Amino acid sequence: MELSLQPQASVCYVRQQPFQEGQKVACYLIRVKTGELVRFDVGEDAVGEFTPEGSQVCRWVRVFKARRVAENPERDLKLSAESLFLSLVDPSTELTVESTRLVQFLALMLERKRVLRPKGRSADGRKQIFEHAKTKQLIEVAAGELSPEFFVQVQEQLSVLVGGPKPT
Repeated sequence: MELSLQPQASVCYVRQQPFQEGQKVACYLIRVKTGELVRFDVGEDAVGEFTPEGSQVCRWVRVFKARRVAENPERDLKLSAESLFLSLVDPSTELTVESTRLVQFLALMLERKRVLRPKGRSADGRKQIFEHAKTKQLIEVAAGELSPEFFVQVQEQLSVLVGGPKPT
């Protein structure tokens, strides 16, 4: 699954002010009325002023880091299931309930594709541990019950993400 998205913004969508290094930024994936998936980056202090027109697919909070001169912004334009997963599990990202559910589903999908290898559970049993095949990085994902309700909720999120049929 690949999506074309904008790279991180350097200014707040709501206030049009530049982000400062270390500032918390809420990132939204919104399916707008035209059917496109659009990323909006909003300073955490302006979240209350953000009213997207469309369906929210997911939201996460990250710490803003300015791009280095040598970085290629084009590499961020292609967002795959793997890169979305890695963005969401980044330690500086604060997940919502919806985003956590999406991370759990992506982990399941990437495990089946052998991008992630299961390595057991955390000592308290609350998290599953995976190893990213390419980087050998250990990633902890909240362990959840994969119930029919879980898949119904994920299906709703994914239908918004990939433009599936709208529920009647």
